[in-house]
Amino acid sequence: MATSVFDAINLGVWDFEPDDSSTNHFHPTEALPGSREKLDVLAERLRLGQPLWHNADRLDCENLPSDRLPRA
Repeated sequence: MATSVFDAINLGVWDFEPDDSSTNHFHPTEALPGSREKLDVLAERLRLGQPLWHNADRLDCENLPSDRLPRA
């Protein structure tokens, strides 16, 4: 039985999902989708065997402080 994405890949289980973790076990991120910061958060979650996505992760640029807006 796979316990992480890495285990699942090694076992050839391509539809693996981590156990449904409570969002209390990991924190949401305000990092912008596609940003280096968000990729770092996702990589850390993967390393820890956590689900990649948190229901409260930032999904867009709405209500973002002007100093955090993406540059063109």
